[in-house]
Amino acid sequence: MERIGVSVPVTAELAIRLRPVTQPDLAMFRRFRVEPGLIGLDWAGFQDAEAPARRFALDGYLGEDDGRLIVEVEQEQTAAGLVSYTSGRYAGRASYWEIGIVLLPPWRGRGIGWRAQALLCDYLFHHTPAQRIQAGTHPENIAEQRALEKAGFQLEGVVRASEFRAGQWRDAYLYSRLRDDPSPWDAGTTG
Repeated sequence: MERIGVSVPVTAELAIRLRPVTQPDLAMFRRFRVEPGLIGLDWAGFQDAEAPARRFALDGYLGEDDGRLIVEVEQEQTAAGLVSYTSGRYAGRASYWEIGIVLLPPWRGRGIGWRAQALLCDYLFHHTPAQRIQAGTHPENIAEQRALEKAGFQLEGVVRASEFRAGQWRDAYLYSRLRDDPSPWDAGTTG
């Protein structure tokens, strides 16, 4: 069952949903590009703060090969962060989605991340024929590893020297979720 646009409870007082990017969200996108450390380990240096507005004007961040959706805290109608998806292709015709997430610091550690990533998987499996969704994370990002596992992903292994960060090449962990894997909603995952 697709849950996009539907509130998913996090706690009795807190629910989230995914929605398209709107003009006011661009302020958050700009912050991610110019505030060191705001996105944690993924900070890649200062970037063009006006690029998000240009991309939004192009397609509202709903491109055919990639996109962004806002993770919204329903009760406050505020953006807690965003999820992203980018298409990829393995040998032959097998295509997949690579997903990512970034939450603003006040919303981290509250169970929002795994739910948002599970919602994004529901959305992509419902609206595209992809069989596979994958996500990479840093070996030291234990919270994201747990979030991916709660969202129904399985660890596949280490991708060696796949990222240049903080002056050196670093390894990443690769996780995947297949269309036929059990849904975290069916498994009764909580917290």
